[in-house]
Amino acid sequence: MPALVLDPQILALASLVVFVGALTQSLIGFGMAVVAAPLLYLIEPSLVPAPVILMGFSIALLTLLRERGALEFNGLQYALLGRIPGGLIGAGLLLVAPQAVLGMTIAIIVAIAVLLSLLRLNLVVNRRSLFIAGVISGIFGNIAAIGGPPLAILLSGKDAKQFRAALSAFFIFSSTIAMVILGLTGLLTLHHFYCSALLLPSVLLGYLTANRLVGRIDKNKTRIMTLVLCSLSAILLAAKSLSSLL
Repeated sequence: MPALVLDPQILALASLVVFVGALTQSLIGFGMAVVAAPLLYLIEPSLVPAPVILMGFSIALLTLLRERGALEFNGLQYALLGRIPGGLIGAGLLLVAPQAVLGMTIAIIVAIAVLLSLLRLNLVVNRRSLFIAGVISGIFGNIAAIGGPPLAILLSGKDAKQFRAALSAFFIFSSTIAMVILGLTGLLTLHHFYCSALLLPSVLLGYLTANRLVGRIDKNKTRIMTLVLCSLSAILLAAKSLSSLL
């Protein structure tokens, strides 16, 4: 297990990354992990996936409290049901994957998320598609804490407030499932809670900043900037992981 200490420079960089991730998720409904996971993995690999999941839980809870009036939970139980087998598969892969392979996997997951967001797929929302999205979310979530894109793509036709509320509710329950699975497999430790506590102020600052911008900011520009940042993060992480593999 890593030492129970974060270097001040690492903490400062990680805090900035978490702030941007929390701001993005609070504005558009998801993005904490997609933005933060690849950069945090470059800064300090032990921050992925457990601390990102813990911080994702925090920002999802805050966002749901703000958007609770728009929540429609109908059908999300099927996505949560799919999250369980997906999470077990993801945790199993996390246990056996070398660090460089894990880094490359995270970069690929981010690249897939960006590509699917650009395609703007119009998928049928039903029990089967929700369950499949949940399984994929579980695999991605427990490998890299990036469980949002599968469900975000499926629910993209919803009103902005309903979209944020539905995703936040899903993240709260799915993050709990992920943390239980990581705990049972020995992948959630005191170190991860310590790191999350140090980074929690950045989550709160991102949320409070988003509250001042949510009604005024151009959501399309935010989405484009997020995709650009995610793409750069994925390229950097892929390059680092590839050099380690070679």
